[in-house]
Amino acid sequence: MTHALIVIDVQNDFCPGGALAVPEGDAIVAGINALMADFPVVILTQDWHPAGHSSFASSHAGKALYDMTDMPYGPQVLWPDHCVQGTQGAAFHPGLDTTRADLIIRKGMNPAIDSYSAFFENDRTTPTGLEGYLRTRGITDLTLTGLATDFCVNYSALDAARLGFTVTIREDLCRAIDLNGSLSAAHAAMRDAGVSLT
Repeated sequence: MTHALIVIDVQNDFCPGGALAVPEGDAIVAGINALMADFPVVILTQDWHPAGHSSFASSHAGKALYDMTDMPYGPQVLWPDHCVQGTQGAAFHPGLDTTRADLIIRKGMNPAIDSYSAFFENDRTTPTGLEGYLRTRGITDLTLTGLATDFCVNYSALDAARLGFTVTIREDLCRAIDLNGSLSAAHAAMRDAGVSLT
């Protein structure tokens, strides 16, 4: 039981028709469900923002969607309002098999800090608790799937590798936003960190 599958943010707002839709975001659901049978441990992450979150463009007068702004923790993309706590958009895609989840990690709950990674908020220091869970379960190897390749999957993979986990990305079971070349940058960063892209 040393290998876990981590399914990143397969939520309605990241699927077609959602507030921050990733192209073909729903096309990976059936494949993820099938893959779950191959893993003794399955963990789901869920973006879970309070209304008026600081990463929302609507929280910054005069700013447009996808503008960059400087936050105390560094540069931040300003997103459409998405995955607001308790809304249908924040719910998991209805086709995703959530019954297999050993753990659901919610992230992005601090109104002042965005959280792409399953391990840390975007200040890179505030933990979600996932590392401790994995360590106490004796898990050393992680396979990541989900949305979006170039943001939450990428940040999660880089943090996992930095923490010493062996990390594989199932690219066929991820989809990307690809904002201003973000996908190629993510691929390069993950390869440099020793993440296996399959």
